[in-house]
Amino acid sequence: MPGMGRMSAQQMPQGETPFGEDTVRAQARELARKAFQAPDTTLPRRFAQTDYDAYRALRFRPERSIWRDGPPGFRAQLFHRGFLYREKVELFEVSGGKARPIAYDPSNFTLPEGEAPPADFGHAGFRLHAPINRPDVMDEVCAFLGASYFRAVGKDLRYGLSARGLGIRTADPRGEEFPLFKSFWLERPAAGAGSIVVHALLDSPSAAAAFRFTIRPGADTLMDVQASLYPRTDIDAVGIAPLTSMYQFAPNDRGGIDDYRPAVHDSDGLLIASSRGEQLWRPLHNPRELQVSTFAETNPRGFGLMQRARDFVNYNDLEAAYEKRPSLWVEPIGDWGEGAVQLVEIPTDSEVHDNIVAHWRPKEPLKARQEYNLVYRLHWLPDWQGNRDLARFTAFRAGAAGRSGRLFVLDVQGGRAASVPDAELPQLEVSASQGEIRNPVVQPNPETGGWRVHFELAPGSARLSELRAVLKTGEQPLSETWLYRWTA
Repeated sequence: MPGMGRMSAQQMPQGETPFGEDTVRAQARELARKAFQAPDTTLPRRFAQTDYDAYRALRFRPERSIWRDGPPGFRAQLFHRGFLYREKVELFEVSGGKARPIAYDPSNFTLPEGEAPPADFGHAGFRLHAPINRPDVMDEVCAFLGASYFRAVGKDLRYGLSARGLGIRTADPRGEEFPLFKSFWLERPAAGAGSIVVHALLDSPSAAAAFRFTIRPGADTLMDVQASLYPRTDIDAVGIAPLTSMYQFAPNDRGGIDDYRPAVHDSDGLLIASSRGEQLWRPLHNPRELQVSTFAETNPRGFGLMQRARDFVNYNDLEAAYEKRPSLWVEPIGDWGEGAVQLVEIPTDSEVHDNIVAHWRPKEPLKARQEYNLVYRLHWLPDWQGNRDLARFTAFRAGAAGRSGRLFVLDVQGGRAASVPDAELPQLEVSASQGEIRNPVVQPNPETGGWRVHFELAPGSARLSELRAVLKTGEQPLSETWLYRWTA
């Protein structure tokens, strides 16, 4: 990042301020020492009462893109305020150790005739473009818009799930708090640069924070994230590296569904790489009541929400193209200590609502007036392969077994499982926290070249049971570990 430069703030042109490595962290520290001040959400009625379609019509003119006259590499476009995006977000360009405000200009947007907001109207966020699919086309790579939400794509992918800067009291009876990115600094990329740096200042009633994103677009788009958190109060329900997605139904989860499509979701499972070398796969579920699942860990190797079903026939939706939605993997850099990966599943009857959250929950609360520094890498990609020696659970279906039981049918493919002779069946290790497992079977699946696993759960009087299954050869795991929460 550029240094501070030699000029003082008084010597610089009007509007310019010095910018260095500690600028945003210093602002976050100072914010955390003061009482929280709610952001400016004042909008003229025309923009406050707009709907989704009208908001989409407020397009930024591509010919006005930031760095449009610079070398090929990156372009930035801005989002107008309106609809759900009422907060005024400050934007700056950084170059040569100086930060310059990016002023609001109504001529940058396709506004209706006669609509000209004031000069200090501001923006709602921004998006970055780079050539990831073709060298001569500037594709939209990522967008930062709304609260602390942001999303990205890799090559040949479309927008799907989102990440957030910070989660506070998600699915908590006290009510969720939504921190906001209130300011961004975009470093002007050098000629031929393959990455771009974005800084962000986050604020909320409970905490302030500084973020530094190094974004590398490509077949897999990477974001290196450095976060410094400054709590105003003790926070006992914090979500680090939170991911937000949508899951409505899939072949294993079609109760009450009347839809021509086989599945509708941006993500179909939670993947966790534990510090013990175990790989956990938890298919998602659209529950009747809110469900929170906690997977205790110490220094996890990673976690993420995956979209494993990658064929058009899995969804049969020409418009939504769910098979092209990205997976998102969180790779901690350094030790995160004790805590848990937490999964929140919220009931939904519509594909327009995000109802899935996954994040890291530290064991100990964050303490007021302390500083917490975290580093992690976000991988926006088709699929995180994980341990390639382990077979993966690629399909899951469930149905009735007798009057009250449930039959679970799982397909397993890849890894070392493909080299196991048919005559040497793997052992299935399957268990239930409540109820009884009956009739476990493993058999070759000639259609996939892998294995099919099926078993029955006799729940008895239980209303909930945590299921666990893994294929083994001797004491060695042959597959990842499949987890599922069955509810009556």
